[in-house]
Amino acid sequence: MAIDLTTLWAFIIAFAVFAYVVLDGFDLGVALLFPLFRKRHDRDVMMNSVAPVWDGNETWLVLGGGGLFAAFPLAYSILIPAIFTPVIAMLLGLVFRGVAFEFRWHTERGKFLWDIAFFGGSLVAALSQGIALGAILQGVKVTGRAYGGGWWDWLTPFTILTGVAVVVGYSLLGACWLVMKTDGDLRNRAYRLARAAAIATLLFIVAVSLATPFLTGAYWQRWFAWPGILITAPVPVAVAIVAFFLFRSIDLQKDYQPFFLALVLFLLCFVGLGVSMWPHIVPGAVTIWQAAAPASSQKFMLFGVAILVPMVLAYTGYAYWVFRGKVDPEVGYH
Repeated sequence: MAIDLTTLWAFIIAFAVFAYVVLDGFDLGVALLFPLFRKRHDRDVMMNSVAPVWDGNETWLVLGGGGLFAAFPLAYSILIPAIFTPVIAMLLGLVFRGVAFEFRWHTERGKFLWDIAFFGGSLVAALSQGIALGAILQGVKVTGRAYGGGWWDWLTPFTILTGVAVVVGYSLLGACWLVMKTDGDLRNRAYRLARAAAIATLLFIVAVSLATPFLTGAYWQRWFAWPGILITAPVPVAVAIVAFFLFRSIDLQKDYQPFFLALVLFLLCFVGLGVSMWPHIVPGAVTIWQAAAPASSQKFMLFGVAILVPMVLAYTGYAYWVFRGKVDPEVGYH
C-alpha cells in the first residue's frame, strides 16, 4: 500500500505545532506569572529557569509555518490573510519578549520596564495564538481559492474565549515548570499557582468544548452523532482522568509529575482539535488533499525534514538534559 504523503505531511505539521505549543508555552507561561512575583530575586530565578531553552523552543514555530507554506500552499494562502492581524501581533510579541529577555540583564534603573515588556510581549503572543486558533476553528470564509472574509472576521466572542483559554493554559505550564525547576518559597508559591491555574484551565477546556460543537453542524455530528461518539467519548474521559492525577500530584507536591501531566492535558486538547477538524485544514472548506502541494514537491521536502527534525530533536533533548535539575539561584543568565 502506497504511503499517503499528504496525510504524512499533515501529521508532521501537527507535530511541529504541538511541539511549539508545549515547549514555548511553558516559557511564555513563566513570563505571564511575572506580576505575581514581586521580588527581583524570584524573577531572576524564573528567567534563568528558561534561559537555556527559550529561543530553541521557537524552532518548531518555523517548521510549522514553513511546512504549511510548502506542503499546503492553498491552505496557507487562505488562512494567513484570515488571521493576519493576530499572527503579526504574535510575532511582534515574541520579538519584544526576546529583546526584553536580553536587555533586562544589562540595566539596573530600567529593569522594571523590561520586566513589563517581558510580561507584555508574552501576553500578546499567547493571546494572539489563542485568537488565531479560534479564528481557524470557527471557520474561514472562502471565495474560489482565496480568503473571502473581512479584516475583522477573526475577532469574535469565541476567539476571545480561545485566546484567554490559551493564556490560562500557558500559565499552568509555566507554574508547573517552576515547580519542577525551583526550590524554597518560589516553588511553594508555584504549587499554589499551579493548582489555581489547573482549575481555571479545566473550566476553559469545558467552556471551549461546549461552544465548539455549536459553531458548525459538522462539529456537532463529529462529536455527538452515532457511531462516531464511540471514538470521541474517550477524549473527555481521558481529560478527567489526567486532571485527577494532575491535582493529586500538586497536592502531594511532586516535582516532575505536574509538568508532564499538564503536557498530557495539552496533548488531549490537541487530539480533540484534530477530531473536530480532520480531514479539513480550512474547516468546512478545504481538505488536506485539496490544499496539498504536488507529490513531487512533498517528496523533495520530506528528505529535508527527515534530516532536520532528528537534528532538532537531538539538540533539544541534549539541551534539556544538560540543564536538567533545579536552577541554582546564585548562577544564571547574564
